[in-house]
Amino acid sequence: MAVRSMTEVWRRFKGSGDSRARDAIINNYAYLVKITAGRVVSNLPPNLEREDLYTAGSMGLIKAVDQFDPGRQVKFETYAIALIRGAILESLREEDWVPRSIRERAKALERAFFDLELSLGRPPKEDEVALHMGVTGEELSKMMADTGRGGVLSLDDLIMGSEGSERLHLSDVVPDDGATPEADVELRERIRQLGQGIDRLPEREKLVIALYYYEGLTFKEIGKVLSVSESRVYQLHTQAVLRMRGYLNRDQELFRA
Repeated sequence: MAVRSMTEVWRRFKGSGDSRARDAIINNYAYLVKITAGRVVSNLPPNLEREDLYTAGSMGLIKAVDQFDPGRQVKFETYAIALIRGAILESLREEDWVPRSIRERAKALERAFFDLELSLGRPPKEDEVALHMGVTGEELSKMMADTGRGGVLSLDDLIMGSEGSERLHLSDVVPDDGATPEADVELRERIRQLGQGIDRLPEREKLVIALYYYEGLTFKEIGKVLSVSESRVYQLHTQAVLRMRGYLNRDQELFRA
């Protein structure tokens, strides 16, 4: 649908609550649901169907359409993807299909990366993590692959603080014109901390994060850029997320100026 005509559709919906205009907007942006679902998780467990993800994502899209303010200085696609992704992740968490062993393995990896960084004063290398955990390099690679495929490892899943505390998702970085000054200051501080956490990553992991989340490349495309296999990119992404979880969960002092 042309930009000019979509602007008019938005105007009708937000101006008078025209249900047909609302449906037209939802249909126009329905493609975002499949794209986002594909990026959130590539391998589904046997008890879930991809249609389940699409259903959850569609609810996020509808919420985005209803809540979006066209007058704000942010693209609707950016706003919608954040809500779609959040709805899909929440649906997956409710299913709780990840085996306990996978969750425990992810926590062990997270602790290993974080503890070694504290003792070494720099991000640890893979062979150092393997030695710390008492496993071979091949076993470490398998652990990270299993962790990445078994859980939804995404920057959307990063949180600040311990269980039950406030969470920071990508949707939280979307500007909110109605936010209070105090909330705005707090949000800017969280974004600053997240940015500093990304800056601490090793260069290749930082590049993977940038190409995947900001440039929209697939793991296969990133592999071509880095001249490595798609599985290696997947592993680098998993390592980056594990490090970030450790930074944000375990030592917020690291981010203070």
